[in-house]
Amino acid sequence: MTTRVALRHQTCYRYERAVRLGPHEIRLRPAPLCRTPVLSYGLSVRPLDHVMRWVHDAAGNHVARVWFQEPAEFLEISVDLTADLVPFNPFDFLVEPYAERYPFAHPAAVARELAPFTPPAENGALLVRWADEIRREARADASSTAEFLVRANRRLHRDIAYVTRMEHGVQPCDDTLQQRRGSCRDVSWLLVQALRHLGLAARFVSGYLIQLASANPDAPKADQADLHAWCEAYVPGAGWIGLDPTSGLLAAEGHIPLARSSSYELAAALTGSVESSGAQLDVSMSVRRL
Repeated sequence: MTTRVALRHQTCYRYERAVRLGPHEIRLRPAPLCRTPVLSYGLSVRPLDHVMRWVHDAAGNHVARVWFQEPAEFLEISVDLTADLVPFNPFDFLVEPYAERYPFAHPAAVARELAPFTPPAENGALLVRWADEIRREARADASSTAEFLVRANRRLHRDIAYVTRMEHGVQPCDDTLQQRRGSCRDVSWLLVQALRHLGLAARFVSGYLIQLASANPDAPKADQADLHAWCEAYVPGAGWIGLDPTSGLLAAEGHIPLARSSSYELAAALTGSVESSGAQLDVSMSVRRL
């Protein structure tokens, strides 16, 4: 059953004085090839005295580049969108025969295309050990590639507790493994790095997660929407498969990608510079059924 929803997301920085705002990049528009139908979208930025241009970055994401003309006491960014949450089976895909079982090797042309998504960016001892444990389990059970991905995703969900972390950026994978806790962006980056150590192409995804209340005991008690992060792994024949280690499930209709990248830095929702000043951040997000 399809459910149409309206999402509103507001971010406001209030400064202690009028400050000069440097150029900003905003990645808050649903990415191309989003499986969830997005029927309408609007982005507004205040102060109104600015110039905004939409471009595509190197990964093909929509990016709003904004230049501000005068000093301002605040920066407000608002997103409004409507989407049809059409349920789909995330396991409804076919795999190329050569990749049905893990491990496998890509043809040379495909390997060249996936080159930005295969080399690990981190090589910590705990990360390498954790990935090796997953590899040994997969080889012992002769796992199919789909089973292998599900197992790695579920194990990360089991091993790392979810926490809300307000600090900027993503913590190193070994810190996440040592503390056995992390935010959605921490565990998603950890899964990206682990899969690369295991010989698979993987990328980082930032987006909206819409969860609707239902009779399912695992569902939230009220409809909710959040900024979220997850991982995508490339499976020949199936394409990029979304894995959400925060829940241990595959990405489904409630996952609306905003930016996909080989690096978490290039998937940030908002980047920019501002003159030094004290600031207060207010963020609100709501979703309602139409």
